[in-house]
Amino acid sequence: MSIADAVVPPPSPLAMERRFPSLTGKLARVSLTVLPTPVERMDRLSASVGDADLWIKRDDRSGTMYGGNKPRKLEFSLGDALAQGKRAVMTFGGIGTNHGLATAVCARSLGLRCILVLLRQPVTEHVRRSLLLYGAAGAELHYAPTVGPVAVRAAAVCLRELLRGQLPYVIPAGGTSVRGTLGYVNAAFELQEQVAAGALPEPDWIFVPLGSGGTVAGLAAGLKLAGLRSRVAAVLVTDILPPTAERLARLGTNALEFLRSRAPEVPAMSVTADDLTIVRGYLGDCYGAPTEAARHARDLMEDCEGIRLETTYTAKCLAALLDAARQPDRRRSHLMFWNTYSSVDPTPHLGRMPAYRELPRVFHQFFLGAPVPA
Repeated sequence: MSIADAVVPPPSPLAMERRFPSLTGKLARVSLTVLPTPVERMDRLSASVGDADLWIKRDDRSGTMYGGNKPRKLEFSLGDALAQGKRAVMTFGGIGTNHGLATAVCARSLGLRCILVLLRQPVTEHVRRSLLLYGAAGAELHYAPTVGPVAVRAAAVCLRELLRGQLPYVIPAGGTSVRGTLGYVNAAFELQEQVAAGALPEPDWIFVPLGSGGTVAGLAAGLKLAGLRSRVAAVLVTDILPPTAERLARLGTNALEFLRSRAPEVPAMSVTADDLTIVRGYLGDCYGAPTEAARHARDLMEDCEGIRLETTYTAKCLAALLDAARQPDRRRSHLMFWNTYSSVDPTPHLGRMPAYRELPRVFHQFFLGAPVPA
């Protein structure tokens, strides 16, 4: 599909545009989400940990082609790519990256080529399926084993594209950029509207996985700007360039400054490291490696609420929330789990699923031998 063939529906209004009307039309954005996503009380899961008050934000239903936290970010990044007249986008992640898959699916729908530069992570069945889905989405795949060679490979691809006439639009790993972070500044305003409408009590703590950091930074910034007192508990799930609280605060502040540059009615405000809490101890051996706590949390969520998680991000985050809910000082707290894992099947929007031997040869190694149990 070419850009000329792509049909881009007009984006729906954003919650932060309702608060700051002068933002309307000032942000390059495409329509990839169906908002607001629901909020629900997790009654059975609450009872399983001593009748805690546990809630979920169903961002797994955030889009029609792909759900989770990625479409909220990609609306702004891919919107900017189209506004610049780009024909291709390039991004990065592990070989099982959900962000890479979301980018490939959404870019395809907009007529953009997608280039993925991928690095090693533990091989599970989820990773293998993701690799095949990238192929079905028409993504161009490149591999490097660690972060340093990823940068070298990306530079080589950029040079090739430049010689062909145009650099690709580069989206950082996880979609974490100032523009991408705006998706979760808006998500905080969406939550504020749901609290104001009586759909749920104001959460005391919002548990969210911490990978590249855009979701966490956006939420921390948006909660502060929206006037919510909710605290972000950012559960660290990566050892690949893990972000610090100070770095997250800078990203959140930059996102707020970006909004203010487009709409002076947005008040001047900054995010500090004290506006969020990084929760450690749930990563396991390395990025992507399942843990027993994550497996238990995943199975408990499916048994109690019928919601599927995965063991790289969301189940580790839920494990942290469940441990917090069992603490006596949290018994009266309203705890929210922000589900960033897609429950939307992307295959109706893709081409034929390839056999693994149709992928570039370097990826065949990940289909040999038994995978790590997820």
